[in-house]
Amino acid sequence: MTAEHLIPSAGGSPLAKPTVTQAVILAGGQGSRLRPYTDDRPKPMIEIPGTGVPIIGHQLQWLAEEGVTDVVISCGYLADVLQDWLKIADLPLNVTTVVETEPLGRGGGLKFAASSLPRQNEPWYATNGDIWTRFSLRDMSGFHAARDAHATLALARPRLPWGTVDVDQFGNILDFIESPPSPYLINAGVYVFSAQFASMLPDLGDHERSTFPRLARERRLSGYELPQGVYWRAIDTAKDLNEAAKELASVRAAAEADAVGARKA
Repeated sequence: MTAEHLIPSAGGSPLAKPTVTQAVILAGGQGSRLRPYTDDRPKPMIEIPGTGVPIIGHQLQWLAEEGVTDVVISCGYLADVLQDWLKIADLPLNVTTVVETEPLGRGGGLKFAASSLPRQNEPWYATNGDIWTRFSLRDMSGFHAARDAHATLALARPRLPWGTVDVDQFGNILDFIESPPSPYLINAGVYVFSAQFASMLPDLGDHERSTFPRLARERRLSGYELPQGVYWRAIDTAKDLNEAAKELASVRAAAEADAVGARKA
């Protein structure tokens, strides 16, 4: 039996929920838009400059801090590079790798990896291998459990790559806003799934065109909006990599300034 902690119910009384202790990381893509960085390594093995750790190393540490003890990594392109790194890395949890011998599609790949999870009767997390973020997965799993969903998607508002112009109803320009958050929510590539969800996935193909729409019609698909201020970025291009390095350096500098201010106070 997994450990439990309490979350508030809608009526205010606490409800016990299981801590999710297993996860799948999808790390099989070729990352062609990130070349030449991905010429000799899969995308999750790319290090964001200044962090000292590859994307997948950050994800494994984050999952461990959120109570996960077992992770299955779905590999494909240059799988041996990732597997060799796992052999020498100081890992905070148990990691198993599976390799697709032929492309199964996103849904099929997820189902293939989920078949190697150690506890088939328990819920599980999943994340794309190119996501750099950190937020409370425990809060997200509580949101998921309270809605009795089969799948819960993390939803983000990424910053727009352009500056915007604020205009009033008379056409007067009021302000210029540099890279504001998008007014639209997007799939952030982090999920909580019920134990039954794996059986709903296609053996071959894309679950976002089959399983997710069906669950949405049945009201068993929910969306968890990331809290305001949470850092999130998908690393798809060299520009994303450079922007992430700048943003994370800014976050670290602000944190260090706050720490200095607290010590002086």
